[in-house]
Amino acid sequence: IEMTREVIKAEKKAAVAEAMQLTDAESQPFWDLYNEYQGKQYPVHNKRIAIIKDFADNYENLTDEKADELWTNYMKFQQELLKVKISYYKKFKKILPAGKAALFMQTENKIEALINASLAAEIPLIETR
Repeated sequence: IEMTREVIKAEKKAAVAEAMQLTDAESQPFWDLYNEYQGKQYPVHNKRIAIIKDFADNYENLTDEKADELWTNYMKFQQELLKVKISYYKKFKKILPAGKAALFMQTENKIEALINASLAAEIPLIETR
């Protein structure tokens, strides 16, 4: 998992750099805040990994109660991730024009959508017993 995360991290950073087209004045403050933002997301994404592992561990004998717990935890993960995004969008707007801050968040969302699509293709639907 960590190796995959490192590959995604490097590819993501390259994609963000290409999309952002930062000026020299914007570059250093942006990348400093970007690294901070990624650091804040890391423990939140750990929760998603834990949910996926929990689902895999219980897949063969998944009860209604466990399915409910997994989905509740997933919604909590989504809420926490959104809270981080809202907080950091405000911070990015302080160092970039609003259009560039929105472009960054849009780029993040597109990358996240690709990752989510890949996960969705791999993770089977819930089947309770």
